[in-house]
Amino acid sequence: MIRQTEFANKKILVLGAGISGLSVAQILQRLGASVVVSDAKSMDQFDQDFSELQAAGITFMMGHQNEKLLDDIDYLVVSPGISIYIPLVMAAQNRGICVMSEVEVAYRLSEAPMIAITGTNGKTTTTTLIGEMLKTTGHQVGVGGNIGAALSEQALAVRPDGFIVAEISSFQLEGVIEFRPHIAAILNLTPDHLDRHHTMEVYQQMKEQVFNRQEASDYLILNYDDMAVRGMAKRAKGKVVYFSRQQCLDFGFYVENGRIKMNLDGNCNEICAVNDINIKGGHNVENALAACGAAYFAGVRPEAMAEVLKTFSGVEHRIEFTAEIAGIAYYNDSKATNPESAIKALEAFDGHIILIAGGRDKNTDLTAFMKLAKERVDHLILLGEARQRFAEAATQQGVNNIHQVATFAEAVTLAHKLAQPPQVVVLSPACASYDMFNNYEERGKAFKGLVRQLG
Repeated sequence: MIRQTEFANKKILVLGAGISGLSVAQILQRLGASVVVSDAKSMDQFDQDFSELQAAGITFMMGHQNEKLLDDIDYLVVSPGISIYIPLVMAAQNRGICVMSEVEVAYRLSEAPMIAITGTNGKTTTTTLIGEMLKTTGHQVGVGGNIGAALSEQALAVRPDGFIVAEISSFQLEGVIEFRPHIAAILNLTPDHLDRHHTMEVYQQMKEQVFNRQEASDYLILNYDDMAVRGMAKRAKGKVVYFSRQQCLDFGFYVENGRIKMNLDGNCNEICAVNDINIKGGHNVENALAACGAAYFAGVRPEAMAEVLKTFSGVEHRIEFTAEIAGIAYYNDSKATNPESAIKALEAFDGHIILIAGGRDKNTDLTAFMKLAKERVDHLILLGEARQRFAEAATQQGVNNIHQVATFAEAVTLAHKLAQPPQVVVLSPACASYDMFNNYEERGKAFKGLVRQLG
C-alpha cells in the first residue's frame, strides 16, 4: 500500500525509544512528519545517544508521561514493548487519535508484497528460512519485524518487485488496522505472554490479526497438527494451505516415510528427505514445512527449497552450538523464552543435559517442561526471578540435582564444573530475560562470552 505522503505534515507521537520506536521515528521524520518520541524511562537510563536524532528535528519527551503529550497529535505509534491498554494509549483512542503499531506503519509504506510469520515458537527460524529461499529467485528480499531491521526500514528499502518477510509477534499485532500480508503463516499456539494478554482467548485473537484482513487472492499457511491453529481455517478469507508432520495432506506440505512432500490438488512433489535438513530437532521439520509452503506461493521452486534446507545452519540464539570444551558441547538457546520452546530444545538432544533455565517469570504452566526435564536433564541450574517457582515445579515432578544460583556467571561456572562427557550444557531459559538483560539476544551473547572464557 503506497501511502508515503499520508504522514507528511502530521504530528506523530511515538511511544517507546527502543529499536523499532527510534527507527519508525526517523522514517516518519524523513517523510515530513513532526515527530515526538516519548518513553517512561528518562534519557539517562538509555545507552543510546539521542543527539543526532534531536539534531535531525525529532523531539524527545522522556520520563514522566501524561495526557498533555496527546495535544495536537494526529497519529500515535506504539512500540511492541508497550501495551495498547495503558492509560495514555486508551486516552488517545478516546480522543479519536489514530493508534497503530510500527508494523502498521510499515505496511502502509511498503510497495512490496509482504509475507508475515507468527505463532508462539519457531518464528525466527521459519522467517529466516523463507528469506533464504526467496533469495534464490533473484528478487530483492528484506527480512525484519521481530528480528533484524525494523519492518518500517525494510518497507522503504525493498523495491515493488521484491519481498518483505516479517516475523510478527502478538505485541506487534495489537496495533494493526489495515495490515494485510499476501502470505501469512501461523506456526503453533501455546500459552505465552499471558502476563500481558491475560487469557489464551485474547492471545489467539491477537495472533489471528495476521490474517483477518486477507482476501481470496491471499494465502494462509496453518499447522494442521495444532488443533487451535487448524481451527482458524474457518475464519480465513484467503486460500488455506496446511503443513503437517503427522498427516499426509490432500492440499499442503507434509512428511511421509521420512520425506518432505507437497501435494497441491493431486500434483505431488518431493522436496527432500527429513534427514537432509541441516538444523537439529523435530520442531525444525515443522519450521521447514511452513517455510516451504510460504516460499512456494511466492514463486520458489522445490529444488531451491531443498538446497536451502540442506545448507541452512540455523539462527543465532536458537539451539546454537557455541563451543566444545574438554569434550563438553555448549548450546545457546536463549531465544527459548517459554516452556514450550525449551521443551523443543530438550527434545533435540538424546538426554544427558545440564540445563540452565530461569529469568523473568511469565507464570506459564511448567508441568510438561519439568516432566521432560526429569527424563532428560542430569542437572538443572536455575537463576533469576523465576528460580524458586521453577525449583518447586521441578521437585514436584521428581527432577533430581536442582541447583539455584544468584548470577549468570555462577550458572555457567557451575555447569562447567558438573559436566562430564557425554553430557551437553544447554542454556534454554523458558523465561523472558528482562530481570537480568535487555533482551534475549543480550542474554545469549553473555552466555557465549562466558563459555568462551572457560576455554
